[in-house]
Amino acid sequence: MYFKTTQEHEELRAAIREWAEREIKPYAFQMDQNNEFPREQMKDFGKRGYLGLPYPTEYGGMGKDILSYAIGVEELSRVDGGTGVILSAHVSLGAYPIFAYGTEEQKRKYLVPLAKGEKLGAFGLTEPNAGSDAGGTETTAELVGDYYLLNGEKIFITNGGEADIYVIFAVTTPDIGTRGISAFIVEKGWEGFTFGDHYDKMGIRSSATAQLLFDNVKVPKENMLGKEGQGFKIAMATLDGGRIGIAAQALGIAQGAYEAAVEYAKEREQFGGPIAQLQAIQFKIAEMATKIRAARFMVYSAAELKENHEPYGMEAAMAKKYASDICLEVVNEALQVFGGSGYLKGMEVERFYRDAKICTIYEGTNEIQNVVIASHILGKAAKASSAPAKAKKKTAVTGPRKNMILKDGTAKERVERLVEALKADGHDFSVGIDINTPIGEAERVVSAGKGIGSKENMKLIEDLARASGAAIGSSRPVAEQLHYVPINRYVGMSGQKFSGNLYIACGISGAVQHLKGIKDAATIVAINNKASAPIFKNADYGIVGDVNEILPLLTAALDDGKAKKPAPPMVKMKRKARKEPAAAPVGRYVCMGCGYEYIPELGDEAGEIAPGTKFKDLPQEWICPECGEEKSSFIPAAKE
Repeated sequence: MYFKTTQEHEELRAAIREWAEREIKPYAFQMDQNNEFPREQMKDFGKRGYLGLPYPTEYGGMGKDILSYAIGVEELSRVDGGTGVILSAHVSLGAYPIFAYGTEEQKRKYLVPLAKGEKLGAFGLTEPNAGSDAGGTETTAELVGDYYLLNGEKIFITNGGEADIYVIFAVTTPDIGTRGISAFIVEKGWEGFTFGDHYDKMGIRSSATAQLLFDNVKVPKENMLGKEGQGFKIAMATLDGGRIGIAAQALGIAQGAYEAAVEYAKEREQFGGPIAQLQAIQFKIAEMATKIRAARFMVYSAAELKENHEPYGMEAAMAKKYASDICLEVVNEALQVFGGSGYLKGMEVERFYRDAKICTIYEGTNEIQNVVIASHILGKAAKASSAPAKAKKKTAVTGPRKNMILKDGTAKERVERLVEALKADGHDFSVGIDINTPIGEAERVVSAGKGIGSKENMKLIEDLARASGAAIGSSRPVAEQLHYVPINRYVGMSGQKFSGNLYIACGISGAVQHLKGIKDAATIVAINNKASAPIFKNADYGIVGDVNEILPLLTAALDDGKAKKPAPPMVKMKRKARKEPAAAPVGRYVCMGCGYEYIPELGDEAGEIAPGTKFKDLPQEWICPECGEEKSSFIPAAKE
């Protein structure tokens, strides 16, 4: 078979390449350095019709085929991988579900401005507990009159914060797994729909990636996409097509790195001539070119299958997997050709190297692509039971917590109840530590998030830290973007870890990266004005309220007017008290890894172990809910 693109395809390629070379390439380094979204460039790109490449002209699109769209993503990615995924996420994820499953009214209202490039689209599926396993979705949509009330969060959303129209997936019928998920069209600007941090990524930094937060967002019934319960089906069908876009992105990144390596090999002289004359370099170039050609055929073939309404799921998965795998290989070899020069910031090949990796992760990891491919070849594995699987209850990122969230009563009454509970737990506020104590050594920390507002409000954090005898911490944006505190004060998975006794999170929404940095805290207190903020699900105590009102009251309640006595060496407090059963402690087992005690009378709710289950009857695959140690790591605390 001899495959060749048409003259129309190549004219389109030339036009988009010329635009990308002029409008994106000169600014790619700046966008990468500043984590900067190319707003003006994408507006111009949209005005030219390219954001609607594969959609019919009757809906405002260019009326081109899927291959034309793949070429568009490829050419943008050839100069900047981040810009390429802006187009991919908009076309494949933001607009496609509306085109494929929307009513005529929904298409006129939403698809037309998306295809015309007047608005940007995005797709919200991923959550802290729902990545490759979309069945773990926890965002909910409850029907109340003419609206669905949307509550929850989405993470790692491409075009997040920049897009105007979002396709969001939420549970409308709990406890029936994927059959209870529905899809909705949600508009930016609706009350209760806000955005968390713009993630600071290793690569594709010109692409906006953000957390979406939903707090009782009213979604009109007519904005449901498809029928109730069809959300999972819509998501999976959308991702099939989206993989063509990511495969094209990987192809473009590889092409850009390859071209840079070829050019450099011709001009870099060593041993009396260009290094392109060296067989070692020639073989690298040959390998790169071969892999790119094979990947291009796979990407274009999947695009043609979709265009012609042929089954393409397996081919799209193959293209995404292969193109992203060889992309990593090509950029690695291209950087090797450049040698030390390629390792410097500002070099295109260094940016391509960082941009490449994400292509093996999003739109389904390459391990998931293997699952998809194998299921097409071998068929899906038979289910162990015909009965519908019960949705597994997910634990918080920070592990089991008390979740005593105070919403009722006056602000002063809520603060008094919080202080009373903390003192009853054994927190002694007559002693304290220096507010500049290193986070890793601190027994207590009062931490500021973006929700505290202006820098002047840091005075509230400092006052509370002194009144509670704590050090000062922050979320990453407060330290890195706002510069309210030094960078060594930020707490999170990639920052300082807190494992002391008391962590008070003020105006912190609760991004996963932050939560993983405090998961070992004995007690977590959250103060936030949004009741649906993820931090509350991960806290022992919480007050729903304005930090500007709550913090002064809490400071006053903890300040007895006396100077704090120096805190003694920290003794780690138990994290969460569990209710003890009245029955005698028989048949208990203790985890040698963390000291967790399995109590048969309580079972393990999070692990779906019913109360009354004896240790010997636990499934062999059961693990410690606290530290993940296997069943074999437990020893008896009392006779069975």
